[in-house]
Amino acid sequence: MLRPRIIPCLLIHKGGLVKTQAFKAPKYVGDPINAVKIFNEKETDELVVLDIDATVNRAEPNYGLIAKLAAECRMPLCYGGGVSTAEQAARIIDLGVEKVAVSAAAVADPSLLTRISEAIGRQSVVAVIDVRRKTGLFSKGYELCTHNGRQLHKLDPVAFAKTLQEAGAGEIVINSIDRDGEMSGYDLALAKQLHAALRVPLTVLGGAGSLDDIKALLSACGLVGAAAGSLFVFKGKYRAVLINYPNPAQKNAIFNAARVARPS
Repeated sequence: MLRPRIIPCLLIHKGGLVKTQAFKAPKYVGDPINAVKIFNEKETDELVVLDIDATVNRAEPNYGLIAKLAAECRMPLCYGGGVSTAEQAARIIDLGVEKVAVSAAAVADPSLLTRISEAIGRQSVVAVIDVRRKTGLFSKGYELCTHNGRQLHKLDPVAFAKTLQEAGAGEIVINSIDRDGEMSGYDLALAKQLHAALRVPLTVLGGAGSLDDIKALLSACGLVGAAAGSLFVFKGKYRAVLINYPNPAQKNAIFNAARVARPS
């Protein structure tokens, strides 16, 4: 039986593991390889690692780091950051990574996902869409952003997610900039819009601050990926750095409660 996935999302900045708030003020939280070792021990469902420097700096993916991560990781690994060609994606897969995430390059040219899917298989292609709520007295809805939230695009996130799906994305990650690092809960309204619109798997990122937030997401949307950063690297109201992940009993309780709570 298919089950939802609970997915830590790790951010790489200047070679170290960091956590941001609203895509700003990266706080160093440790060594990425050490974090992977801990998540291995905790039998994590899947791991997402995003290099937040590569695209902004117009750099290629850090293949040396990717190789080290893939060699250490005992769970499915998704890597993103700096991918702009099918050849780069294929090289990352050859290093032992299961999925390749693409964001800014796919916004600039959705057909890139077609070429990547032909090279590595649709199931390994992940499109990441970073969004934030529009500001202004008469503004409603969301706007799509790239380059760590610095560049805005006049694209509707839901409609564009469908475009990327048709182009070749095998999974969509929707990431809420407003909720990044806030630990105040997922944007359930946005998650439900995306879940209703897509045929491919959806992963929701941004805002989780407790296991109850994951339960609320699964109750609202069902079979989706629940990704989080702060929840799995911080502990307590003072945000002490501590790599953590729900144990099997906690995961089963979340899944069972979500099935009960979800409307038929």
